[in-house]
Amino acid sequence: MVKIKFGTAGWRAVISDEFTMGNVRLVTQAIANYIKEQETNGKHQAVVGYDTRFMSENFAKVSSRVLAANGIKASVTIRDVPTPAFAYEILGRRASGGINFTASHNPPEYNGIKFSPSWGGPALPETTSAIEKSCALLMEGKSSVRDIPWEEGKEKGLIEYVDPRPKYIKRISELVNLEGIKKAKLKIAVDLMYGTGRDYLDAILKQAGCEVIVLHNWRDVLFGGYPPEPSFAYLGELVKKVGEENCDLGLATDGDSDRFGIVDSDGTFISPNQVLALLLNHLVKTRNWKGLVVRSVMTTSFVDAIAGIHGIGVKETPVGFKYIAEVMQDSEMVIGGEESGGLTIHGHIPEKDGILACLLIAEMVAFEGKSIGEILADLYKKVGLFLSERINFHLKEDKMEDLKARLGKDLPKKIAGLKVERVVNLDGLKFLLADGSWLGIRLSGTEPVARLYVEAHGTEKLEKLKEAGKELIGQR
Repeated sequence: MVKIKFGTAGWRAVISDEFTMGNVRLVTQAIANYIKEQETNGKHQAVVGYDTRFMSENFAKVSSRVLAANGIKASVTIRDVPTPAFAYEILGRRASGGINFTASHNPPEYNGIKFSPSWGGPALPETTSAIEKSCALLMEGKSSVRDIPWEEGKEKGLIEYVDPRPKYIKRISELVNLEGIKKAKLKIAVDLMYGTGRDYLDAILKQAGCEVIVLHNWRDVLFGGYPPEPSFAYLGELVKKVGEENCDLGLATDGDSDRFGIVDSDGTFISPNQVLALLLNHLVKTRNWKGLVVRSVMTTSFVDAIAGIHGIGVKETPVGFKYIAEVMQDSEMVIGGEESGGLTIHGHIPEKDGILACLLIAEMVAFEGKSIGEILADLYKKVGLFLSERINFHLKEDKMEDLKARLGKDLPKKIAGLKVERVVNLDGLKFLLADGSWLGIRLSGTEPVARLYVEAHGTEKLEKLKEAGKELIGQR
């Protein structure tokens, strides 16, 4: 028996190890119990989606049968679906929620279940806690899993196929200035990383009149042997293609298209931290939006500096897009995002959208008539240079426990020779230093990993902070 535990964005496990048909049935039953407890009007509907991973469509079918057996109409996507399109479908149907089979950017041996409530964003901790408790009761045999055959569910009108693509693409065309992109006649290389973004990102760019060179636009359940993560480490082919074809841009989406990767015309990888600041500036300039910028605690202060020159407030949240989405429900938000590569904007879904992020970057380049590097240089002249980096340390369990104990009682007064002005303990520890630089340490809740975040206004200072961080974590 395994314990079902939802992490930052759902429950994930290795396929055929813990991620089995039996556990999928069990988790779906727990979600069905939650939906019926929340809504007592008897007219329940849930969207069921999936990505391009091994067996994802089969897991989605089994999940749909359990929902149907519980009297919840399962609206199953006709093919693998980007997470943002899945979220938009929940809202468009006014569904009770949605179950998405995806492990996002994680290695190919993993699959996962993400539950989204009726408001379309990632489930908050109180929701996933209730689902976990229901899973435990099912495992103890205190309640049972219901199931009916697929054909019976269809005959009863409790299982149907739906296509989220047309409505989602229509919405994106309202949010992005495709005509502006068309005038610039951009040449763009796109890496779809064998994921759900195919026929979405590439199709919209072609609609916008771009010359599009597409990489990896077919399903490969092994993702070419790498995690489908649009980070610098896995975008070497895209960087090479941008140079070979003399492209204006390189764009990428991860396995479920909720994260983005951006490559400039000279092959430089543009970090999510930089993208968030760039797009904040672009949206305010072109839309004149006012409201909050919402960012997770370990995301760059470059965003705060750009917000400052536009007179916009900043809200800091714990790590996890669900917290950004929660703020979005109650406040006017210009843009919300995090350093790991997710963002959304005003008037859109409360969920990460890598497709939208890529298209907005294309719009910005078209609008400015400059490379991303040139646009960044202009912003740095206004607010100063911001350099940031994240390093993951895989530790043994005893080392993790020792680090937790040390950070709980011995907080440094100085780091890299600089006075610690303030400590933010919203999620992990973030040490704000006297010169405006900072260092953050956050321990993973799902694996023995310590994450070090550093930001400084120059390369030398950044290196000193990295060394100080390694010493604090005990890895020097």
